[in-house]
Amino acid sequence: MVMEKAMLNKEAGLLQAIRYFSDPMVCLEFVARAKWPNGPECPRCQGKKLSFLRTRLMWTCLGCRKQFSVKVGTIFEDSPVGLDKWLCAMWLLANCKNGVSSYEIARDLKVTQKTAWFMLQRIRHAMHTGSINKMTGEIEADETFVGGKARNMHMGKRIEKIHGRGPHGKTVVFGLLERKTGKVRACVVDGRKKQHLHAEVKDNVEAGSMLYTDALKSYEGLRDYEHKVIDHAEAYVDGNVHTNKMENFWSLLKRAIKGTYVSVEPFHLFRYLDEQTMRYNERKLTDAERFALVLGSVVGKRLTWNLLTCQEAG
Repeated sequence: MVMEKAMLNKEAGLLQAIRYFSDPMVCLEFVARAKWPNGPECPRCQGKKLSFLRTRLMWTCLGCRKQFSVKVGTIFEDSPVGLDKWLCAMWLLANCKNGVSSYEIARDLKVTQKTAWFMLQRIRHAMHTGSINKMTGEIEADETFVGGKARNMHMGKRIEKIHGRGPHGKTVVFGLLERKTGKVRACVVDGRKKQHLHAEVKDNVEAGSMLYTDALKSYEGLRDYEHKVIDHAEAYVDGNVHTNKMENFWSLLKRAIKGTYVSVEPFHLFRYLDEQTMRYNERKLTDAERFALVLGSVVGKRLTWNLLTCQEAG
């Protein structure tokens, strides 16, 4: 039975990770320990009486006779790409501050760009975290637009947009930052009217919290909160009243999208938000700890190609 304790120094960097995961057996042990903390078990009958097939790196359940690999039930399922390449791609996406493009992954791991893009989208799917706990204390709320500039578009697209700043042809993204923890929540919203923004605030922020926003009229009427406004036409900071930390997050997000990904389709944008949010919220961890956190989230989050490309219902 293969299940010796697989360890990677939590201060390790990319070079050490590449060397460590160059052995397929080490990769299997590492993923198996993350997936089954109490030892491997059959996905069909949950049996623990297993026989390990070293030549195929798979297990056979001695109860139901089913064969299975460590990829079953994870984002790796049905992927012909080896775990060594998967884990290196995961390390890069979890730790590159401005993200990493599918073309870079394809070139470095010797896979096609299409395969690399699918791998990265599945890793982003694992990065998604949700919480029923509401934010408390001092909260910054802000919205922004994500999308290309009209002057950079083809004429056919340009005529659909109005020159200058504004939501035309762009996607509206809303974010909340809890100052005491430094954690961010961000999501794509249908617009920046009152009904859109108020709903997100009420769903994510505890009543009675201190809420800081800019002077957008849509924030008016949030009576369940101590609401203070900073008018950016007059100043960006008034004591504790500002949205600078949330603005910093938007800067990081747009730097990744414009500089690394160049173009992101609106229906995939939420996954890029999950990626950036995860890296930002866990910025105090080491690279190895951040990688381990993502790896611990791969179970039960399978994402098929048809679902990703909207060829089947979610």
